[in-house]
Amino acid sequence: MATAQSTYLGSLRCENLHLQSGTRIHTDAPTDNQGMGSAFSPTDLCALSLTTCIMTTLGIYAQGKGVEIVHATGETTKHMASDPRRIARIEVAITLRLNVAVDAPMEALLRRVAHTCPVARSLHPDVEQDVTMTFLS
Repeated sequence: MATAQSTYLGSLRCENLHLQSGTRIHTDAPTDNQGMGSAFSPTDLCALSLTTCIMTTLGIYAQGKGVEIVHATGETTKHMASDPRRIARIEVAITLRLNVAVDAPMEALLRRVAHTCPVARSLHPDVEQDVTMTFLS
């Protein structure tokens, strides 16, 4: 079964329907590529997918260890290259607070877990993934 259905709306915009949930999101070409920039671009979603996949993977890992993520935020910065136009680098900055103290071994383990999310493993090796994590106490 398909995951999503996309409809081209014209003017470089698409409406995308998540078939399981009924959630709809729109995409638009970015202003530097003939679009209006009125919604996430397809490459924005790709970059954002890295951030949200890392956070979700950390959540799954923490939940399995009986640890609660009390607070988590992520910031995504996408860097494009040209000739050919593509995502060259994705910067991800994640801030986490857990319900337990994070010692050096746990921090190292969580950083490893972050780099093993499915999106990180699916992106082309030429896409630089610059992931930073800050642990709040």
